[in-house]
Order: sequence, then C-alpha cells, then structure tokens
Amino acid sequence: MVLVLGVSAGAGGARAMLTHSDQPHLPPIDRCTVPRRAGGGVEEAVFAAINLMRQAAARRDEFITGIAVTCRTSLHEDAIRTMAGRSRLTIVDEPLAQLRYLRFSGQLPDEGAVLLYDLGAAGLTVTEADCRTDAILAVKRSRVLGGDGHDALLRWHLAHAAVNVDKPTSRAYKEALTSTPVLTASDPHSGRRMVVTRSDFEDLTEAGIHHSVSYVRQMIDETGVPPLAMALLGGCSRNPRIRESVAQLLNLPIIYDPEPEFVSARGAVLMATQLPSARRVRGVRLPPLPTVPPKRTAPVSKRKLVAALAVTATLGATVVGLLSTNRDSTRPDTHGPSPAPTPVEVAGTPANPVPSK
Repeated sequence: MVLVLGVSAGAGGARAMLTHSDQPHLPPIDRCTVPRRAGGGVEEAVFAAINLMRQAAARRDEFITGIAVTCRTSLHEDAIRTMAGRSRLTIVDEPLAQLRYLRFSGQLPDEGAVLLYDLGAAGLTVTEADCRTDAILAVKRSRVLGGDGHDALLRWHLAHAAVNVDKPTSRAYKEALTSTPVLTASDPHSGRRMVVTRSDFEDLTEAGIHHSVSYVRQMIDETGVPPLAMALLGGCSRNPRIRESVAQLLNLPIIYDPEPEFVSARGAVLMATQLPSARRVRGVRLPPLPTVPPKRTAPVSKRKLVAALAVTATLGATVVGLLSTNRDSTRPDTHGPSPAPTPVEVAGTPANPVPSK
C-alpha cells in the first residue's frame, strides 16, 4: 500500500496524520499535534510535524510517497512554501480538503450547498460551498469565538473565585468538560478549589454562539443560496452543547465527524494521493451575486438593538483583552536566542483535570 501524509496548518499549530492512501477514514498508523511556538511561525509547526511522521515511517522501514498540507490563508501558504524550498509537497485550500473527506466518508450531499462551520483555536471560519462543483460561494471569519477565547473566558471565571490557572490547564479543563459534566479546578499555588460544571462553561460561551449564528445568517443572505446541511469542524465542536445550540438556532441538519479536528488532515491525505507534488490547489471562488433588496420585517426596538450591540461589544472586548494579557505573559525573551519548537504528540486529554466526586 502507498503511505501518505496529510497535514493541516492553522494559527494554533499543525496536525499531521500518517496512513495508507486508501484508509484515511481508519485509525492512522501515527499522528501528532505540534503547537505553534510563541513568537514562531506556523511553518515551524508544519515541518516539525512532517519530520515526526517521517521518523515514524522510517521506524516501519517505509517511505512517504506523498505529502499534502492544507492552508487557510495566503500568508501561511507563502511561509510554508518558502521553508519547503525544493521539498515535494502539495499545498491545498483547507475547505477543499474538508469537502473531499466529507464526500469520501459519505457525509456530504450530492447536490446543493453546504456550510463548513470550522471552530478552531484562533476563531471561527464559516464557508459556504457547492457540493457538486466544490465552488466556494462565500467565506467569513471571526476571532470573537474560538478555542483561545474559550480558554480565556474559563480562566476569567475561575479567577473570580481566586483560582488562578495557566492556559494549558484551562484548556485541559475545557476539554474534560466535553466528556464529564462536573470537575474540580484547583490553584496549584494557593490550593484553592472550585467546582466547575458543563453548564457554567456553556453560559460563558452562549453569547459567542449567538454571535456566530448571526454571522452564518448574514452569509446566507449575501449568497442567496440556502444550505442543505452544516458540517461542524474544529476541536471546539467536540462540545455537545455547542453542537446542539448551533443546530437548534439555525435549524439545519448537522454533519459531525467523530474527530472534527482531524477532518482537514484526513482530506489532505486524499489530496496527497491524487495530485502531483509541488502544486497549489485552490478552490473556485464565484463572484458575488447581485444584491437583493431586503424583505420588509417588523422594526426592532431601539432598546433591543442597543442591548444586542452591547452584548457583542462586551464579549469581544473581554476576549481580546484576556488574549492580549495571555500573549504578553508568554512572549519570548527578545534578548536571547529563540527556543526551538517543541513538538507535542497528542495522546488524549491532559491529566490536570480532577473529576469531582
């Protein structure tokens, strides 16, 4: 069998999956997640992940015949291409890889449009695409809602009870709440403890979910193409309450893969087997449709409008402020040599959370 490697690049780092070309839907031979180093570029994480998977292939005395890397922005693409040099790899638009795997796994409609609701660490990306042609109808991005923002809100919630934790610990608590309804958070320095429930976390993210739904509705209005289904992607969509809320608010059938954070990498595996190396594969972007005059609706009261704007502004300011504080605390020392990127292989939920008895 042909051994191939799929890599997804994002603001938070890179995920890689090593598998046989005809088995992207099965448990892989090996895989890893490499976080982005503070102050470093995403290309560092991508090639650290590639090197880890090459070592895994060498231990099996096998050779990787194809490598595909998914990118969402031209900035990431240029950085990866520059660092690759003469290395043979294919760079693919991430939505194309996602569509390819969802179609391969039988989850994508044959006709009509579909929404890709990708909730990752750095924020939310919503893409509407035509299922038959893979044409990209529209793309919207928001940093108000995302894994880093969720982590910051959870740390803020714990700090109100004088329980102070770092970012990796708050992320571990957040991920643990996707599988357990209650846990006990503890401050490693003071020993203070606080019981956190899944409902507490849902309350923190509720405003962001409503904000994202408004994003989706605006996109549908702009394209004039109602989607037939919505695929929930990215690690944050593992939270069952987020999936339920989005589905209920938008009233759309949900497509959900058991490992939503690896859909892009699995799609890259398929692209690596079907495309020649050293190519850039882009999605077809359709021109915007003519503007349609909005339908007349009942006027919204000034009080409700002001309240909605206040909620969105407060949420954005809170998350941005917390993320800025976190970036300042993790900024590397500019007077000494930069530390080398540290690959971290994901083997499950970190052991920090302490389930409540």
